[in-house]
Amino acid sequence: MFKGIYNGTERHQADLSTILSRSESAGVVKTMVTAGTLAQSQEALQLSESEPSLFCTVGVHPTRALEMKDNPGAHIEHLLAVVEEGKNKVVAIGECGLDYDRTKFCSRQDQIPGFIAQFSLAERTGLPMFLHDRNTEGDFFRIIKDNRSRFTTGVVHSFTGTIQEMKAYVALDLYIGINGCSLKTEANIQVVKDTPLDRIMLETDCPYCEIRPTHAGSSWVKSKWPSKDKKKYSPEALVKGRSEPCQIRQVCEVVAAAKGIADEDVARAAFNNTMKVFFSKEAKNMGSSPFDLSVNAIPHGH
Repeated sequence: MFKGIYNGTERHQADLSTILSRSESAGVVKTMVTAGTLAQSQEALQLSESEPSLFCTVGVHPTRALEMKDNPGAHIEHLLAVVEEGKNKVVAIGECGLDYDRTKFCSRQDQIPGFIAQFSLAERTGLPMFLHDRNTEGDFFRIIKDNRSRFTTGVVHSFTGTIQEMKAYVALDLYIGINGCSLKTEANIQVVKDTPLDRIMLETDCPYCEIRPTHAGSSWVKSKWPSKDKKKYSPEALVKGRSEPCQIRQVCEVVAAAKGIADEDVARAAFNNTMKVFFSKEAKNMGSSPFDLSVNAIPHGH
């Protein structure tokens, strides 16, 4: 969508540079481009190498796990080659996990071995994991728990689970990724409220998962941008229905309101958590410095 193409039809010129400029103005300092296939991993690395602020993941999404079925061992080696090629840009293994809401793309039986195979990638590279869990009836948790010694840590992104599930992941020393999809219902808001601040990460998952007016937390959004339909594209406006990295500020605002604390406190915590997990070497050299939301923001999942 950031190439101006929607469902195979070009609606406007590619505008990634405009989007990155807008996110920088909003305070975003690092952006993670998440991949879901081997080809996407290669493309994400190439894109990340074009901009200093971009970093990427390498892995296979559960809905695309069929690409690993015939020869998972060889597929892992191909993914490993991408990691080794982009050592300074690849910051996580993923997006991987299980998704039982979209088994029309890949069955449970094919998703599970594809997920398990990727722990070897995390084990061999020492990278954290960018994880996906959708209504998996305990299977995702059991697999994570059984393989927990094989990876350093990670984030369960776009979290929409229960308070009990959140606590179980936190007990495994994992982090909880919050985006617009995590803020739809009052039950979602309660989970966010109960999630420890030192375990929260913020993300947009753009171009998806925007905070919509129907979402339970939408009334707490303060940062807003003009928007236009893609057929009436203007670089000064967001495209309606397409979220952007800059909107991570909105996620921060809703989380802060749900917890009854300052936006800056959420931004600082999420920033520090993200740096600790995905940019640990840089985080060790940062020390403690004043945090100003006007010039700093949160590295986020794309």
